[in-house]
Amino acid sequence: MATRRTFSSEFKREAVRLVKDRGVAISQAARDLDLHENVLRKWVRELAVDPQYAFPGQGQMKPEQAEIDRLKKENAKLRMERDILKKAAAYFAKESM
Repeated sequence: MATRRTFSSEFKREAVRLVKDRGVAISQAARDLDLHENVLRKWVRELAVDPQYAFPGQGQMKPEQAEIDRLKKENAKLRMERDILKKAAAYFAKESM
């Protein structure tokens, strides 16, 4: 089984620059760089949509994604606290009878 290749942000930006600035066809650039055409097309789209946060790399997130993750953690904590309070209320209600 082949291992998945990873590419640096700089490599991706240079590949897109090859297509955009130098006018090389995506199919030719993909062959030259030993990439699948769809991968290079995706990189071109990503850089066009959000140039500042395109290709964040491993372990780095876009600010929106970081906020979503923070909110998910907070939501999980609040659910846990709610469940504990429900159990405590049921325990004390049973004990008072």
